[in-house]
Amino acid sequence: MSRAALLVLADGRFPAGGHAHSGGVEAAIASRGVHDAASLEAFCRGRLHTAGLTAAGLAAAAATGHDATVLDEAADARTPVPALRHVSRRLGRQLLRAARATWPSPELDRLARLKPHGAHQPVVLGVTARSAGLTSFDAAQCAAYESVGGPATAAVRLLGLDPFEATALLARLADELDGAARSAADAADRVADEGVSVLPAASSPLLDITGEQHAAWNVRLFAS
Repeated sequence: MSRAALLVLADGRFPAGGHAHSGGVEAAIASRGVHDAASLEAFCRGRLHTAGLTAAGLAAAAATGHDATVLDEAADARTPVPALRHVSRRLGRQLLRAARATWPSPELDRLARLKPHGAHQPVVLGVTARSAGLTSFDAAQCAAYESVGGPATAAVRLLGLDPFEATALLARLADELDGAARSAADAADRVADEGVSVLPAASSPLLDITGEQHAAWNVRLFAS
């Protein structure tokens, strides 16, 4: 059951709204920082080890049952840019709706009551994973995969990139993705004793800057 739930949660067709977001790659393509498969791979690798690792740690901690409101505050502290905080909460709100319909649970209902305007997406992801019977490592894997899968899919549309190249790129990152998920899950296991400061807080200043700039564009294909 858990394996099937993991496949459902990680599926791009799960109605959580992620398809409308590029994970920063639209701005990177506009600036010519990403222009082909090789530069996209470098972008995704960098995102995995910064924003992806941070999200994976928060998701893993939420999946262990740690206080979601405390984790939501930790997510705020790790998301310094207003535009990206807004995006994270919007995605969290959409994910929570889908999760409550798919895996109804008191924990998801409680989160909806406590955060009526939306909790951060990685926190919701972790609570969702817990409600689906998944482990903290499963939650971390989902978060890490989303951090690279979204940009890779968006780049196919934005660059006209061969979908086979994008899929091969993700396959090459698989070992690093698992490594990031393990690090995140290990940190989550220590939260009860050491507090949320033990969770990853890797920064990506360029993603922060371009995320704020992208939000001000009048014309864009993706919401972020």
